[in-house]
Amino acid sequence: MTARIALGAAPLGNLYREVSDEDARAVLEEAWTGGIRHYDTAPHYGLGLSERRLGAFLRERPRDSFRLSTKAGRLIVPNTGRRRGTDEAAGFVVPDDHVRHWDPTSDGIRRSLDASLERLGMDRVDTLLLHDPDAYDLDEGLRQGLPALAGLREAGLVDEIGIGVNSVAAAVRAVREGDLDVVMIAGRYTLLEQPAAEELLPLCRERGIRVLAAAVFNSGLLASDAPATAHYDYGPVPPELAERTERLREVCARSGVPLPAAALQYPLRHPAVDRVVVGTARAAELRADLRHLEREIPAGLWETLREEGLLT
Repeated sequence: MTARIALGAAPLGNLYREVSDEDARAVLEEAWTGGIRHYDTAPHYGLGLSERRLGAFLRERPRDSFRLSTKAGRLIVPNTGRRRGTDEAAGFVVPDDHVRHWDPTSDGIRRSLDASLERLGMDRVDTLLLHDPDAYDLDEGLRQGLPALAGLREAGLVDEIGIGVNSVAAAVRAVREGDLDVVMIAGRYTLLEQPAAEELLPLCRERGIRVLAAAVFNSGLLASDAPATAHYDYGPVPPELAERTERLREVCARSGVPLPAAALQYPLRHPAVDRVVVGTARAAELRADLRHLEREIPAGLWETLREEGLLT
């Protein structure tokens, strides 16, 4: 099932902690050796650090041997204002010598793509996603950003366009208002919660839009067999979700299934989901994820989870 997993490169942008160039490369080597050929990044991730690291690695591979997606909407510009030293307020342990500037206009989207290509050291990306317009101004983001993306696709500068968000409502609007090829929905179709199943996934299937289910571990909650401190949507874990995670862990254990294996494979059961997107800055974790993806899971586990009220 390796063809159904993509590597999300946010952790390689020093998400939550500093990651050495050596450790970042080790993750990318593990991904390539493990058969992963779909990679996703964004300017937002470490103020361009993720793109630079990913590009340095992929430039050593034949361009037609992998698919690459990045995102647009946030321009990375020099910080001319007050500095705190790092970008940790946005979740990334990198110097705050640059800042993000929201610009979903046609010019802004094109400038974002050009800057990404420069950081990646590439002459093209396969897929360009409008990134988190709901975090700024959803109405303006969709009104300007979606036609701008379509223009780049029509000009042959990218093969596919879409949206990458955490919000189901924002994704649904984008699907209804634009002409998309791809939707990346983060954290909203996982073993822990499935709000995307009600409207978004059926709508994407009806329109032939590929769905990439990202953050399938809900920022780490489902990533371990043992209870661990984790984030939820880049913040503290609500107590009710911590309790639900433990119930999921217990039911999976009764079937002899590691929680991360169930978390990885569950989204792939939906016919609208093309692949899952996982991100890590530790090669050993990615190696374990690839094993979990191949693990055989008893069909009865899913029914048991439904009977326990843990799946919709």
